[in-house]
Amino acid sequence: MRGALQAADLGALPEWDLTDLYPSMDAPAFRDDLDRAEAESRTFAERYAGRIAGIAAAPDASTVLGEAVETYERIEDLMGRLMSYAGLVYSGDTTDEIRAKFYGDTRERLTTASGDLLFFGLELNRVEDAVLDAAMADGPLARYRPWIEDLRREKPHQLDDRTEKLFLEKSVTSSAAWDRLFNETIASLRFPVQGERLTLEPTLNKLQDPDGAVRKEAALAIGDTLQANLRIFTLITNTLAKDKEISDRWRGFKDVADARHLSNRVEPEVVAAMVEAVRAAYPRLSHRYYRLKAKWFGVEALPYWDRNAPLPKVEQRTIPWAQARDTVLEAYNAFSPDMAGIARKFFDGGWIDAPTRPGKAPGAFAHPTVPSAHPYVLVNYQGKPRDVMTLAHELGHGVHQVLAASNGALMAPTPLTLAETASVFGEMLTFRRLLGQTTDPTQRRAMLAAKVEDMINTVVRQIAFYSFERKVHLARAQGELTAEQINELWMSVQAESLGPAITLDKGYEPFWAYIPHFIHSPFYVYAYAFGDCLVNSLYGVYARAEPGFVERYFALLSAGGSKPYGELLKPFGLDARDPGFWQIGLGMIEGMIAELEAMEG
Repeated sequence: MRGALQAADLGALPEWDLTDLYPSMDAPAFRDDLDRAEAESRTFAERYAGRIAGIAAAPDASTVLGEAVETYERIEDLMGRLMSYAGLVYSGDTTDEIRAKFYGDTRERLTTASGDLLFFGLELNRVEDAVLDAAMADGPLARYRPWIEDLRREKPHQLDDRTEKLFLEKSVTSSAAWDRLFNETIASLRFPVQGERLTLEPTLNKLQDPDGAVRKEAALAIGDTLQANLRIFTLITNTLAKDKEISDRWRGFKDVADARHLSNRVEPEVVAAMVEAVRAAYPRLSHRYYRLKAKWFGVEALPYWDRNAPLPKVEQRTIPWAQARDTVLEAYNAFSPDMAGIARKFFDGGWIDAPTRPGKAPGAFAHPTVPSAHPYVLVNYQGKPRDVMTLAHELGHGVHQVLAASNGALMAPTPLTLAETASVFGEMLTFRRLLGQTTDPTQRRAMLAAKVEDMINTVVRQIAFYSFERKVHLARAQGELTAEQINELWMSVQAESLGPAITLDKGYEPFWAYIPHFIHSPFYVYAYAFGDCLVNSLYGVYARAEPGFVERYFALLSAGGSKPYGELLKPFGLDARDPGFWQIGLGMIEGMIAELEAMEG
């Protein structure tokens, strides 16, 4: 999988080298590890199943349970390595039948193996709190207290062992199967633009083309193609929403988003306060900015395909990969040479897959894999300024994942409340460095406008997405939804969030259908807004040049999932439960819009 592709004006684009995980799909090492994961899972169950309560009450509980958790963690790391490799291979071309089968077979076998391990968390949660607290007081088990305390939060929604195992095993033919159908359907679509039949990612890129006619053609191609396939996307959405409703009902979750809040380790009232603050700010943010942008284009209102259009009379250029790499590394280095050093490993070690390819997963992600390996980054790099910011974003995730790995497989994963912090902070560092080096007023305005648009997309648009998801899931609870009903829900939240300076012409109705977060991670989207507002506040602390900021920031990232977000923010003097907290982040966006308005004067 190693190599580099050449694209016009972009230079050599790297493809990732997955041999750090396994040499190939048919490698004996992969087959042997898969066999070992299954065998060790069975052995673990034979040794410990039905015995956890007795072990926890014994005098040597900390030692014996500590050894059990260490063994469990090693198996989880091994299984994570196997599943990460299969997932990354599949994401390289989701339309390839051999890769799809490899991914599906691996997932099935590991799901079965996970069924053998399932008892462990369930039995731990049945141990009386006082008994478990005594066992965690010191000794080997004490290290795992954060993981066990997180486990306990799931206790009210835990079912009996057989039901939990049924849910797990059936996931292969329920949610996971529908996820895969979505991926393969999206990857197989082709959008006719300028005489070519493009995949989704290059077509979305055309919405940033300097030529308005190209933007319109791309937008209409997206709308027409999604509309032609809307029946399948509607079925996927209906099925997954019902699947989630069944799970939530059995587990006793009251609100459609409660399961996500729990997994994020964030209080529902904190999310509600953020959503309320952002929605109240729509007129001061998106409505205000798009009114200004329409003025730059000499119109009263922009068609939806011009929402992210480059500004008129601003020179557009393609940014070669090497320049993008250097830009991000220089920005990271100015903040911390250590941060740049970690990010450089992604470029030097073959940890990035950059070219667009038919069948390749759209968008971008940073996959943490497992602590015994290293993360990988996927982008679809096409040389736009936004692509540079996407690279900075995903490398922020990557740095975070590298730093958190020392916590081990059980405590390295970071809840979504903080998962977007490092990524958005990496974007902000890169933007601020570029802006500081820009003296030309026209280019400065273009850069500020692009950043405002990114922040609107991250905060306003994601909260609108969250509102849309809530409407879909609440409506689905009353019965199956037609495509037209989902379209209407989509258009209602878009009109509210974008405002009167964006016209939502015919063809925009099915645009909800291509957004993967709705399918793969229901209610994930608010984490972006959470992260952006949090980073704006963090950056404000950094900008005041407070001593020790870099050290405190690295401590936050290095904690992974071992500490709650409130505790990690305390050293910065920040509290997301303070009603005024969200106004800090929103105020930064308002300030940038005001600066753009002042340039008009």
